[in-house]
Formats: sequence, C-alpha cells, structure tokens
Amino acid sequence: MNPTLFQQVLGAPFFNLPDAVRALHSLRGHGRYSGRVDIERGTGALSRLCAWMVKLPPASTGEFLQFECDADDRRELWTRDFGGHKFASRLHAHGDLLVERLGPMQFRFDLHTHADTLYWNVAKARLFGFVPLPAALFRGVQCREREVDERYEFRVRAYLPLAGLLVRYEGWLEPADAATRDLNARLAK
Repeated sequence: MNPTLFQQVLGAPFFNLPDAVRALHSLRGHGRYSGRVDIERGTGALSRLCAWMVKLPPASTGEFLQFECDADDRRELWTRDFGGHKFASRLHAHGDLLVERLGPMQFRFDLHTHADTLYWNVAKARLFGFVPLPAALFRGVQCREREVDERYEFRVRAYLPLAGLLVRYEGWLEPADAATRDLNARLAK
C-alpha cells in the first residue's frame, strides 16, 4: 500500500505523531470527524475582504464542526462545515512541501514535528496557482495539530501584515463514523 499524503511529506517523523493526529492523516477513501470550534475573525475592511476571498467561516464560539476528507495517496479534499458554513481546500505534495489550495490562494507548507505536535508554516505562496507572492507576507499563517485527551486538537491562525487578523480558529475533532473509529482503534494498538 502506498503511503498517505502526510506520510509522504513528513517521512519517518509521521510515525512518531500521537495516535489521534496520525489517524486523521492516515485516512484513505472517505472519512468523517466531528467536534467543536471557536472562531475569531478580524474586523478591519481589508481583513474582511481577504477572509471573504477564501471563504473563511464567521466568528462563533462553541460551533459544531464537521470535517470530511476524501483521500487517496496523491491528493486530499478537505471539507469543513462550521455550523452550516462550508469551507473546502485541496491538498497534494510538491516535493517535501504540502500544497493547500484555498480559493484563489495556493500555500506550500513546510511541515515539522516537535514534542508530539505537528506544525504547518508557509514556505511559499501563489495567487491563482502561478503568481508568486513573498512568503514573508504569510509568516502569520500557521497551524498546530496535537492530541489532547485522546482527541485530535487543532489551532489555525491567519494574520497578514497589512490586514491584521483574518481568522483564528481552534477546537477538537473525533471520528464521526464507525470506519474512522475502527481506523483509530487499529492505529492505537
């Protein structure tokens, strides 16, 4: 069986991730998770425009979150449903970088692990997939994934120098269907 997308990008450090993080990134085919999320949005005009362009979710506290992933060994489609507000992105590998397409933006992330935590940091950015943008503008776009109380926990923050905070959301997910729960149980053994 071929390695999953995250196994390809991370290599050996993937197998040292906590069970909940490893399970979510080991999905093949279709998987569903559900949980709760707190969402903070920027309030400035430029922040709101940028958030609208990539269809970021509105501010909310304790919002229900459903995450669906359609994955094969080359690509993943992530669909997040923040209490009725859907937000989708496509992921694939480009060498040792993880590429995520959000609306007109394409980010290439450097993934690294430290102390049972997976971090995403922007290494490159492109508009419409071909117009390169200075990566330094996107240093404030980050993600952290870890396991807390045997659940997958995440924090995503998008902050741009001129626009300020676009969005910050954090919360937790756990398997929503039996197939995903069975995968988690097998990985925990």
